[in-house]
Amino acid sequence: MIRDLIIKNRSYRRFNSSVKITFKQIEKWIELARFSASGRNMQPLKYVVCTDEQINEKIFPNLGWAGFLTDWKGPAENERPVAYIAVLHDKELSDNYYCDDGIAIQSILLGAVEDGFGGCIIGTVNKSKVAKILNIPDNLEILWMIALGKPAEKCILEEMENNDIKYWRDSNEIHHVPKRALSEIISKHV
Repeated sequence: MIRDLIIKNRSYRRFNSSVKITFKQIEKWIELARFSASGRNMQPLKYVVCTDEQINEKIFPNLGWAGFLTDWKGPAENERPVAYIAVLHDKELSDNYYCDDGIAIQSILLGAVEDGFGGCIIGTVNKSKVAKILNIPDNLEILWMIALGKPAEKCILEEMENNDIKYWRDSNEIHHVPKRALSEIISKHV
């Protein structure tokens, strides 16, 4: 079951914008992050959730969508996320968040996938503009944005060829994600 969820948990960049997500649903997924491990148990991550359409419209142009898809400007208006989560580091709680962000985001996204939704972790963010839009105080630093919605695209995992890591879309708009072979990533067995 966990294997299926992980395989289904892709970086979805196109969504069915007519299918909404409630704050209660997102709160349930963030609770999974709350239950997850935290370095030194400091729990320095905080979250701002936005499901408001007008605010989401302001957030959208401040995000980068797919570095390898150079001719794609991002999702069309009817394919945009219906919600965002700003993943924040509370600098007053700890000067380091170690790997908490990755653990927490994976937990959130696995919860979303289990409920029939999906998301994309976005690191290309105009942090100062998004912080202003969301009225985020100075002690909270934006680490990542998570775009959320009902996936409106098909993603396929495939074996990597010629050491090429670039994801791509075929003529049917199917998103292909190359993955290294298991024998390549296990470097040694002793």
